[in-house]
Amino acid sequence: MTARRRFRSRVGFALALLVGITCLAQAGWIHGKAILAQALVAHAFERALDGDEDARPWPWADTRPVARLRLPGAGGTLIVLAGTSGRNLAFGPTHDPASAAPGEPGNSVIAAHRDTHFRVLEGLRVGDPLGVERTDGRTFEFIVTAIEIVDSRRTRIALDSDTSRLTLVTCHPFDALVPSGPMRFVVTADPVGRF
Repeated sequence: MTARRRFRSRVGFALALLVGITCLAQAGWIHGKAILAQALVAHAFERALDGDEDARPWPWADTRPVARLRLPGAGGTLIVLAGTSGRNLAFGPTHDPASAAPGEPGNSVIAAHRDTHFRVLEGLRVGDPLGVERTDGRTFEFIVTAIEIVDSRRTRIALDSDTSRLTLVTCHPFDALVPSGPMRFVVTADPVGRF
């Protein structure tokens, strides 16, 4: 092998390594940001429980925690943020402000990304228990009553309900290479009382 070929080979290897490291760093950044954000919003949730009505996770945040969600297999609780903007979804599950507050009569809709916070939905089954604690300290227990995969172009989630209902929504399929497709994984849970 000539010196020129060795040089090209080394440059090619270095470029491939750089591209690989960059891809891993970008993927890690998404998960790292999600983990750090949950720590900050968890602290804000505790402040809200203590009576801080403007308990934002960081000073410039345009959202605040509204609930703590307990899901089987989540390895802890998830803090739910107010508002379903893309920016809020980057930091955790979000509560749709057009829907009822968790535990109130009506349907409370909570959405999160399929590859971070709501990846755990893939393992849920009908009959699994879910728990919600609001910032006012009230807690509610739900049980999964339905799991569906729907096309968001043809199906709308009903916001009215005679009882307190909880609907969790994320994109589907969970392992999609292209994000933001039209399919949604929808988990419906109905109340079973307080815990």
